[in-house]
Amino acid sequence: MRMSRLFFQTLREAPADAEIASHQLLLRAALIHPIAAGVFDYLPLGLRVKHKIEQIMREEMDAIGGQEVTLPMVQPADLWRQTGRWQAIGDDMARFKDRNGRDYCLGMTHEEIMAELARAKVSSYRQLPFILYQIQTKFRDEPRPRGGLIRVREFTMKDAYSFDRDFAGLDAVYPLMYQAYFNIFRRSGLDVIAVESDTGMMGGTMAHEFMALTPVGEDTLLICDACGYSANRQIALFRKPAPSSAAPAPLADVHTPNATTIAALADFLGIAQAETAKAIFLMAELDGAEGETYEQFVFAVLRGDMELNETKLTNALKARRLRPATADEIRAIGAEPGYGSPLGIDRERVTVVVDDLVAASPNLVAGANRPNYHYRNVNYGRDYEADLVVDVAAAADGYACPRCGAPLHTVRGVEVGNIFKLGVEYSAAMDATYLDENGETKPIVMGSYGIGSGRLMACVIEHHHDENGIQWPITIAPYQVMLVGLGNEKSPEVIAAADQIYRDLQAVGVEALYDDRDERAGVKFNDADLIGIPLRLTVGGKGLKAGALELKLRRSGEVREVPLDELVAAVQAVIAGEVARIDATVTAETLG
Repeated sequence: MRMSRLFFQTLREAPADAEIASHQLLLRAALIHPIAAGVFDYLPLGLRVKHKIEQIMREEMDAIGGQEVTLPMVQPADLWRQTGRWQAIGDDMARFKDRNGRDYCLGMTHEEIMAELARAKVSSYRQLPFILYQIQTKFRDEPRPRGGLIRVREFTMKDAYSFDRDFAGLDAVYPLMYQAYFNIFRRSGLDVIAVESDTGMMGGTMAHEFMALTPVGEDTLLICDACGYSANRQIALFRKPAPSSAAPAPLADVHTPNATTIAALADFLGIAQAETAKAIFLMAELDGAEGETYEQFVFAVLRGDMELNETKLTNALKARRLRPATADEIRAIGAEPGYGSPLGIDRERVTVVVDDLVAASPNLVAGANRPNYHYRNVNYGRDYEADLVVDVAAAADGYACPRCGAPLHTVRGVEVGNIFKLGVEYSAAMDATYLDENGETKPIVMGSYGIGSGRLMACVIEHHHDENGIQWPITIAPYQVMLVGLGNEKSPEVIAAADQIYRDLQAVGVEALYDDRDERAGVKFNDADLIGIPLRLTVGGKGLKAGALELKLRRSGEVREVPLDELVAAVQAVIAGEVARIDATVTAETLG
């Protein structure tokens, strides 16, 4: 492609709302163009990168037996109603009615559509197992789009689905997907880690997220360097400290003026925050009869030095979502904001959830449900009971690993892919079944596996850039070579030589972007660095006279002189070396 004909316009400065490097460079290098919050055009250079990423996805899916399909983005509500997710999913789903008043949505995921396809086409165990995948546009009405392609509303996803006779089949295909995902990321030039994760709205029995570690990530991950344990903070476990073995002491009032926080309470009494019980007041949206929902007051109790993990609590309650209770709602159940505890509240109107460490810890200080007063020596079982005793505490830096006891540490990451063992959650709800060898009807066992191509592109840029621009890995770069011609109308021999080199590279299949514009050398070099093509080949008068041209490697800045008569072979050799360098990172992974 000649840059004189390329549809692009680089920017000297990024827009003020582009805060992270990938967003800035995607805009400045003319890869994308914003249309609305979280909605972007892909321009020619950006689309070439996207297509290369998606081709890697296709190759890895095909390698494990995947078959590509395309399913509709517009989906009928009736299918979502069969699984209950039409009601369960909130405002993230874009819903609309057709001219006949029928309900539809824009697909944010395709479990229902895939299950319907299996229901329609599968009848016998002989048709199982199989894997279907698609690369399809999706839409989620994300309330806070950010970071360019990191968090968007309209996006492209490679989503694959496995269909098996039983859980043994799912257990066999899951590690194949796990390995294929590592291959996709590493072939794209991105190193990731896999962490255990919450199944969320997808449901199922197991899930892993593939995380690109970066300070701009929204997810907090807990990592153990000693044994390799890793999990998203949403579900991360930790080994809790052994509680005191002291005998329960008598309950006693204590005056605690203005001690409305755990920190203020511990400071006033001269005790550790671990000797207190923290009250958290929430309203949970729960499923009721006939698809309706209702709100339930939830009183969660944790040890004062720990934080609530809302994901763990949501899962324990089987709630759709949680929100903070208002002061009026708190007082209505007999509690007092800032001085709350489960003692003396209206238990008929409240679900009490107690963290398992609190239940085992004697003689904690907890609220008296009266302003400026707390109780000393509050003991679970003697002074109050719970509806649920379960782990609802959030893991944090320095907490003990649940496997080996070594200290955990936190890192930030961006989720670039996820895999789920769905089991029979969708197939059972949608009657996607098959007849086994004995003529018995069984639900198909499913798995779901997704990667967003745009987010992957952005994360590659986050990991591969410098102060001058992008440093594309050779495998997904829009072009392999940036050919910079420094000639003008006064140097026809330079123009002729550059044109011939461009034709020679094309003839052997080298992807070349030829900067034939009538611009100053500085402008061309700056654009070459900004766009980030892996190899830059410069054609100028001095080089032609010397019989050698400059070849520069973008990722390292290494410069070499290449004889003109060896030019094409040298370029091919450098490209092959860069591909081999990427291929060397593709190694076998063990499912953690």
